[in-house]
Amino acid sequence: MSGVVGASGAVGASGVSGARGASPEGATAAGRPGDGPPPDLTHERLKAYEGRPTAAAGVGKDLVNEPMIRHWCEAVGDTHPAYRGPDAIAPPTMLQAWTMGGLSGHADRSGAYDELSRLLDSAGYTSIVATDCEQEYLRPLRPGDRITFDSVIESVSERKTTKLGTGHFITTRMDIRADGEPAGTHRFRVLKYAPAARLPKTAERPQATEPARAVEQRTAAEQSAAAEHRKTPERRPPRRPRPVINRDNAGFWEGVRGHRLLIQRCTGCRTLRFPWLPGCNACGSPDWDTVEASGAGTVFSYVVMHHPPFPAFTVPDQPADGAGPDAAAVPGAAGSDAAGPDAADPGAASPYAVGLIELAEGVRMVSNIVGIPYDKVRIGMPVRLEFLRADEELELPVFRVAEGGEG
Repeated sequence: MSGVVGASGAVGASGVSGARGASPEGATAAGRPGDGPPPDLTHERLKAYEGRPTAAAGVGKDLVNEPMIRHWCEAVGDTHPAYRGPDAIAPPTMLQAWTMGGLSGHADRSGAYDELSRLLDSAGYTSIVATDCEQEYLRPLRPGDRITFDSVIESVSERKTTKLGTGHFITTRMDIRADGEPAGTHRFRVLKYAPAARLPKTAERPQATEPARAVEQRTAAEQSAAAEHRKTPERRPPRRPRPVINRDNAGFWEGVRGHRLLIQRCTGCRTLRFPWLPGCNACGSPDWDTVEASGAGTVFSYVVMHHPPFPAFTVPDQPADGAGPDAAAVPGAAGSDAAGPDAADPGAASPYAVGLIELAEGVRMVSNIVGIPYDKVRIGMPVRLEFLRADEELELPVFRVAEGGEG
């Protein structure tokens, strides 16, 4: 059993993926003029920390156990039967949980990571933000397994500039064993950075006052109404984050605006690919055309988003006008009398399902699963494409459970 958990481009969840502070791929190597590190802090000096252990022969404080599995499943709302009963296994995403030291910490950690952090602090990179993690699962964990692990500083990036500021990405790798057998790998990446300078907010302009004579000519009722209007600012509903559109994916978003889900196809080897890329990852050809997806798919995997609640994601999951072949028959669709059981109250932030959808064409994409309560989503469930109108400017491809799919 293997898999990867981390931050990736989730089109349906928000137009962009959820909270990711920065990424080494999206960062640039150039900084502001005159804002460089001290002359003695070279990348070679930082790279000398690569390969140094941060924990050797670490031992988990507890055996894999049923109470912790139950608490985890209750916290995230996971009711999968594999995590209960006499043959229960631990949810794979608990991999790191068995290595944590709790409030008392671990006594078997080396000082290499702290030493690297102090070095970067002294160079002005005093802020830190976690950016992403990746997990690879090699075998199931079962109650009674004894967890041991080794951790190493895997890489320190060159100096990068992000929207947060300029700094270095540090990646640690933890190799985890269960009763001596390899069980998985956990990679964790942070950015140590010097915060970017913030421009001062523009001073608010004083409100223009009317000439005294005009004010005198107003009735008392008019003056009262005008004063009340000034006290009540215009409230706009929160908007979802905008997708990042560039020359590599502009064609995809153009298709979405026309209610078409387009898949790239290499014209050299005819391989389909998604998400969109500038070249074929099978043969390397830069030439491609597109194929329109039929809209049919199945739930390959999914997660349920619980926290943090964000008002922009409480938009009712109603399709845009004419968005998909089945839109007219969907309860809660635009123009329908019924709101549907999952038409969210704009003021209520409830959990929602984000799925990895395997399209009939064979590629997979990340998107929201709508038309069904989040706790009823199941792997293998058939779904159909439709387009969600998130606001007056943004539409997103999402997937609604196909008719009869709940059963």
